Amino acid sequence: MSLIKSISGIRGTIGGKPGDGFSPLDIVKFTSAFGSWTQGKYPGKKCTVVIGRDARISGPMVEKLVLGTLQGLGMNVINIGLSTTPTVEMAVTNENAEAGIILTASHNPKQWNALKLLNNKGEFISGQDGEEVLALAESEDFSYAEVDDLGTISTKDYFDYHIEEVLNHPLVNVDQIKRANFKVAIDAVNSTGGIVMPKLLKALGVDNVLELFCEPNGHFPHNPEPLPENLTEIASLIEKEGADLGVVVDPDVDRLALVCEDGSMFGEEYTLVSVADYVLKHKKGNTVSNLSSTRALRDVTEAAGGTYYPSAVGEVNVVNKMKEVGAVIGGEGNGGVIFPDLHYGRDSLIGVGLFLTHLATCNMTASELRKSYPNYFISKNKIELTPEIDVDDVLDKMEKKYAHENVNTVDGVKIDFAEEWVHLRKSNTEPIIRIYSESKSEEKAEALAQQIISDIKSIVG
Repeated sequence: MSLIKSISGIRGTIGGKPGDGFSPLDIVKFTSAFGSWTQGKYPGKKCTVVIGRDARISGPMVEKLVLGTLQGLGMNVINIGLSTTPTVEMAVTNENAEAGIILTASHNPKQWNALKLLNNKGEFISGQDGEEVLALAESEDFSYAEVDDLGTISTKDYFDYHIEEVLNHPLVNVDQIKRANFKVAIDAVNSTGGIVMPKLLKALGVDNVLELFCEPNGHFPHNPEPLPENLTEIASLIEKEGADLGVVVDPDVDRLALVCEDGSMFGEEYTLVSVADYVLKHKKGNTVSNLSSTRALRDVTEAAGGTYYPSAVGEVNVVNKMKEVGAVIGGEGNGGVIFPDLHYGRDSLIGVGLFLTHLATCNMTASELRKSYPNYFISKNKIELTPEIDVDDVLDKMEKKYAHENVNTVDGVKIDFAEEWVHLRKSNTEPIIRIYSESKSEEKAEALAQQIISDIKSIVG
C-alpha cells in the first residue's frame, strides 16, 4: 500500500491501514485539513468548494467521504460529479468558490486515487499553502460544525459550459474544422474523457468520431498514461478505418496525446509545440515550458518573434512563470497545454479545439505537420546512489564542471549545449538523480546521458 503526501495533494492506493494507504480515515483527515485551512483564509464566511471526479472505481466512495466531510465542516459544496481536472478548475472561478478538490490520480493505475487541491483561482495551491495543509492534517486540529450550521450540497453539470468556452474562443474555427471533414478516433481509457471528448468533437464539427474505450467505468483497458507503448489499439484503429487523427487523453483529461493518420505517434512533447505554433501565428507573445520539455518549443517561439522561458518542473511552477513573463501559451512536455485565455491549467479540450483548427488550415496531414517541426529525441535515465552520498553536492560539482556551458539551476541542474541539453534532478524521496537528455537523434540523446552518468560516477568515486 502507498500513501504519498505532497504539497500539491494527497494520493495513494485504495485500502490498507490508516496512514499506509488511501484509506477512508486518511481521506477524511486530509479533506478536513484542506477544508479547515480554506475556512481559515476566509474568517466569518461560509465557504463554497467545487468537487469533481474522474471515473475510477473508487470514485463514488471517495466522493461520498469528501462531500460528507466538507458538509460537516459547515462548507457549501457544488458537486459536478464525473468531470475533468480542467472542467473543475473552470467551475471554481465561474462559481466564485473559495476552493476546489478534484478526485483523481491522473495517469496512475486504477488502484490509485487522490485529492488534487485548488485555490479560489481554480489553480493548484502553492508549495507554501500545501505545507500549511499538511501541517494541519498532522495536528488534526479540526473543528466541525454544529447541526444548525452544516453545509449544503448541490449538483451541477459543467461539461456544456466548458465546451461552450472552447467553441467561443476566436482561435477555434468550427467552420474550418467542419469543412475539413475529419474522421477522428478517440481513446479515453474508460474515464470521463469518454463523456466529454466525443461531445466536444461533434460540437467542433467532426461528424465521424470513432470511439475507443469511452465507457466511463474506471476499468482502464491499458496503462492509462498516454505513452506510445500504451497506444497500440488506437494506432491500429486509425490505420484500419482511415482516420485523420487519433486523440488520446488520460483519466482526468489534462494530458493530450495525438496519433497521426498513418498510426505513428505525433509525440506528447509536440502537442504543446504544435498548438503553440498555431497560437503564435495569430497572437504574438512569449511561451513557457518546464526545464525537461523539448527545445522545439523554444525554436517555434523564436521563429514567431517571441521569447521562450523555462520554469521548474511542476504545473504550479509553469503557471507562475507564465504569469511573470506574460506568456500567451505554455505547458509541459507530457501533453499538457495551458492556454491562459481560458484558464491557468492543463486542458485537453482547448488543446483539441486549437489543434484541429491548426490541422484544418495548414493543408497538411498530421504526420506532415509533425515533420514540419524541429526533430528532437528525449532520453530518460536515472542513477541510483548510496544513501550516504550527498546528492546536492554531486549536482553542485556537475554545475561547476560544466560552468562554461549555459547552466540553469532553478530546478536541479540543466546544461544547455549548442544542439542538445541534459537536465539533472534529484528525487525528493530516494538517493536518485533523474537524467533527462535531448538531442537530434535517439543515439545522441542516449550518448549524452551516458556521458553525464560517467561524470557523476567519477565524482562519487
